[in-house]
Amino acid sequence: LEKMTDLVAVWEVALSDGVHKIEFEHGTTSGKRVVYVDGKEEIRREWMFKLVGKETFTVGATKTKAAINIDAVSGFAYEYTLEINGKSLKQYIENRLKTTNTWILNLGGTDYRIVLEKDTMDVWCNGEKMETAGEFVEDGTETHFTVADHSCCIKAVSSGKRKEGIIHTLIVDNREIPEAVE
Repeated sequence: LEKMTDLVAVWEVALSDGVHKIEFEHGTTSGKRVVYVDGKEEIRREWMFKLVGKETFTVGATKTKAAINIDAVSGFAYEYTLEINGKSLKQYIENRLKTTNTWILNLGGTDYRIVLEKDTMDVWCNGEKMETAGEFVEDGTETHFTVADHSCCIKAVSSGKRKEGIIHTLIVDNREIPEAVE
């Protein structure tokens, strides 16, 4: 494996199917551009005469759209920005905090990352979309699924406050799991 001598940027992006590492090589003398997602080469361009521009690709099982913008700052200095679904990484993360809940837990010595997509009520565990069963209960809804023979339930109840909206709680084996901050 050749050494990444032109590595100019590395980003970590949390999607529903996991946290992905995006690396970008930019050879400002050769015009080379290489994009790696989770260590796998996605794009390679040699001898690009235009040193600024944009490289687009997808990330993860959900084929989330991503783009790296290459802009000249001054002289031979460049700025690299990552966009996810057409938003800057910062905007994407802020939006994701509103649209998903993430829990990280350990069951029987194995770490699990569980993500709830609030808009679709899809549940992901370690990169796999889970089979779920939803039901209405007295104070809201419950979404049931199983992880490694453990019964899991995401309870959705109204906070009673308009600004807060609905509160989602993960319960595994009758134990409440605190939400993770990614």
